[in-house]
Amino acid sequence: MTGAIPFDVAPWSLGFTGLDLDAPQLAHLESVFALSNGHIGWRANFDEGDPHEVLGTYLNGVFEDHPMPYAEDGYGYPDTGQSVVNVQNGQVLRLLVGDEPLDLRRGTVVHHEQRLDFRAGTLRRDLEWTSPAGDTVRVTSVRLVSLTHRSIAAVHYEVEALGDGVHVSVQSEVVANEDMPEVHPDQRVNDQLDEPFEGLGHFSLGSAATLVHRTLKSGISIAVAMDNVVTGTCATPPSIETETSRDLARTTVSVELKAGESLDITKYVGHEFSSTLSPEALRDRAEGAVDDARRDGWEQVLADQRSNLDEFWACADVEIDGSPRLQQATRFALFHVYQSAARLEARSVPGKGLTGAGYLGHTFWDFESYVLPFLSATVPAAAEQALRWRHSTLEYARERAKLLKLEGAAFAWRTIDGRESSGYWPASTAAFHVNADIAAAMVHHIRTTGDERFEREVAVDVLVETARLWCSLGRWDPDGGLHFDGVTGPDEYSALVDDNTYTNLMARLNLRAAISVAERHHAEAGALGVDDDEIRRWMHAADAIVVPFDERRGVHAHAAGSTDLAQWDFAGTSASQYPLQEHFPYFHLYRKQVIKQADLVLALYFAHEAFTFEDKKRAFEYSEALTVRDSSLSASVQSILAAEVGHLQLAADYLAEAATLDLDDLRDNTSQGLHMASLAGIWTAVTAGLGGLRESDRGLRFAPRLPDQLTRIRFGMLVQGRRLHVEIRPEATVYQLSAGEPLLIRHFDEELELRAGDPVSASTPPLTNPGTAPAQPKHRAPRPFAEAMREE
Repeated sequence: MTGAIPFDVAPWSLGFTGLDLDAPQLAHLESVFALSNGHIGWRANFDEGDPHEVLGTYLNGVFEDHPMPYAEDGYGYPDTGQSVVNVQNGQVLRLLVGDEPLDLRRGTVVHHEQRLDFRAGTLRRDLEWTSPAGDTVRVTSVRLVSLTHRSIAAVHYEVEALGDGVHVSVQSEVVANEDMPEVHPDQRVNDQLDEPFEGLGHFSLGSAATLVHRTLKSGISIAVAMDNVVTGTCATPPSIETETSRDLARTTVSVELKAGESLDITKYVGHEFSSTLSPEALRDRAEGAVDDARRDGWEQVLADQRSNLDEFWACADVEIDGSPRLQQATRFALFHVYQSAARLEARSVPGKGLTGAGYLGHTFWDFESYVLPFLSATVPAAAEQALRWRHSTLEYARERAKLLKLEGAAFAWRTIDGRESSGYWPASTAAFHVNADIAAAMVHHIRTTGDERFEREVAVDVLVETARLWCSLGRWDPDGGLHFDGVTGPDEYSALVDDNTYTNLMARLNLRAAISVAERHHAEAGALGVDDDEIRRWMHAADAIVVPFDERRGVHAHAAGSTDLAQWDFAGTSASQYPLQEHFPYFHLYRKQVIKQADLVLALYFAHEAFTFEDKKRAFEYSEALTVRDSSLSASVQSILAAEVGHLQLAADYLAEAATLDLDDLRDNTSQGLHMASLAGIWTAVTAGLGGLRESDRGLRFAPRLPDQLTRIRFGMLVQGRRLHVEIRPEATVYQLSAGEPLLIRHFDEELELRAGDPVSASTPPLTNPGTAPAQPKHRAPRPFAEAMREE
């Protein structure tokens, strides 16, 4: 952690007063204050364009192909990689005060504040600046990426003259082929991405302009249009001029301001892309989107944004009493996850969302495992769009399975358009669990929504083809057990292991889910060639899957034989040598007992019915001594299991770590974008950890308990179209159904029938003494809750 930025603590916003132009801190702020809607992403670069650390304007699905560099080629290696690229940047509003450009590195910054509003869906910036020539202006900007106008981002920019009058000019721009940060360790790849666009046309009319470009390799065309509505209190009418060239569109607004007068510019920016539409059609779409937003007007666009978020928060809000910073951090997380997915429209959410170019803009398995459960329970329409995107990549997955000499479908471990884009096969090709993760997300979505149409149209195809993959991947032993050899589980410090417990149990769930949908939807399964013999093979395979258990130690193993490996020398590893992959070769890591991220612990959660309580307790405590959390994916799941086995203080500590991972930049890489899976994991740590939420074919079960620091938690979720709110206090929990048919749930071991409008209170049973909380490796214990929450 390079040093946490002192954000203020407020329940519904995140603000920073002051100015920190140090490179890591500036890039951190650009990520934290980013705005998106699932289609467009704008990093929080200053309106004036400079200074900046990492420029970022992204469209979800726009990428450039590049060759994959290998020291030696190998069969099955992907030939082509994919990387997100900056599209035409419409954020820029350069300001000249007199003849001095507003540059925060020069002159005097009297006041500077940025504030992200979780209910308004806006980023507000207030600045008072005196130029080197002594002219002072107040600048107020409010920007948004619209949740209701899919293609629109907008900025309301106001310049007020303070003191003496002054001449000001605002240059509203759209800029293409801006510098990208280095996104790949191979310079040959960075060279390919340096100027990824060719110009297809530039157009202007009055205060409006459009640039149309196409990526050189992937052949994706992008149109970005802008229009500028100029108003203000200035007595002199402003002059307005627009010019365009291949990579620049600029509207210049100039005016003489007297003291107290202001110039206001509302800038609407439309973004469209396609690999099939003509440049003319794209231009029409982008300009049409701008025209629609301009007709609505700034105040209406703002009102629609607030209305959209009001609807989201009515279900998704998590109320927390006892820790103001945890309350803020939780809403910050949910806001960012929602805006990353609000307008997906058959696309996925990259690992960094649209807040940065980290992970090259790729989507991973953790989207299905961490992000989709939150979306299915709160914004099911967005979840469905993401799952339909996975379904749309099924042909790529089938082709990949054939290349690997397997049946069925092998989905990409990291990708943008569905093709595998990882060149490190031990962590990607061998990580077959991604297929079961996708299947599990579909099962969860169906249970949560009851959407039979989605099950028929999407889930049957995916569950059938992934079931076929597992049957062709497995090895039968002479005793009739089914094994999966040479696979890589979620933990990236152990690769090519036999019988990874998480992988095997998720494969079992995948096979049983395929059996269930094939039996319910005979026609759809039959169209894929499924018959009774194949269903019987799936049943036999599911029942025969081997789950490693160390009889001598009495604990489930991470993988076959893993408990017999030598343990990592934690005592001899200094704090500065973490994360381990940056200081030790994977050869050493793979041969030792050391866990980068929750793996067996993930199995304890996702396949919870496969373990007894005592199994979970022993496995969790064994894993704790080996887990170093060099991944952002670990803390939330460890929080869940710590709560389940009764270590509530440890659960609180891990929840605090997940909640502050990006706000405090705990991994020193938030500059590359926010960690969407970890942000979504905060919701799961609250609902499934402290709330004890588990789902199965028998319905929902809750086992809520609070750590000492928290006095109340309230959260909402959708259950097959019915809104359920759960309010947890130390002594009891109240369940309330808002509308719809009655719902049966379990509170610990008590069955409750919930009826709309009738709250039901259930007491919390005493907690059995869980014993001493397990210790973590040296230097790897989580920060205490009070320290992370600034309560000490």
